[in-house]
Amino acid sequence: MLKSHYYSGLVEAGCDEAGRGCLAGSVYAAAVILPEDYRNDALNDSKQLTPKRRYELRGEIERDALAWAVGVVTPGEIDEMNILNASILAMHRALDKLTLRPEAIIVDGNRFKPYRFIPYTTVIKGDGKYLSIAAASILAKTYRDDYMERLAAEYPQYGWSDNKGYPTRAHREAIAEYGPTPYHRKSFRLTADK
Repeated sequence: MLKSHYYSGLVEAGCDEAGRGCLAGSVYAAAVILPEDYRNDALNDSKQLTPKRRYELRGEIERDALAWAVGVVTPGEIDEMNILNASILAMHRALDKLTLRPEAIIVDGNRFKPYRFIPYTTVIKGDGKYLSIAAASILAKTYRDDYMERLAAEYPQYGWSDNKGYPTRAHREAIAEYGPTPYHRKSFRLTADK
């Protein structure tokens, strides 16, 4: 059973990102503020859910959350600042877009940078421990998947509908054959032999 809050009595935003390990596409992050007494037994780390269930839960999260937002950092920005900094920036951008100002932030993983003097805590495997982080992981993943589907229509030969930009063998082979697209992260090792 996931916990509702880390900081009791504060408006708390949970943050997570999707697409950090991909070779192509933007990194997405979400920030979600849930009601203090929120319960949803179906919420879990997005990686533990089927795509169909993630999209069903996205609707529930968007309906039930006090506030939610998605932040994006482009492949070009990732190449300039590295993927860790880009992931944190995507979370900051999601927090910027919240219609309700959080009083505390909990973040999946072990790295974050201070955001507007708001207290924060990083939680390793937080998307399997706290509802708001699980909710953020679902929003980040589904919105990024939607984006990769749009890119796949533009560049079908890379298999992005299936691999979502992750470094599968087929994806690396397509890069070796067709070269990188404008959406590939040039700072990443794109082919197996490079």
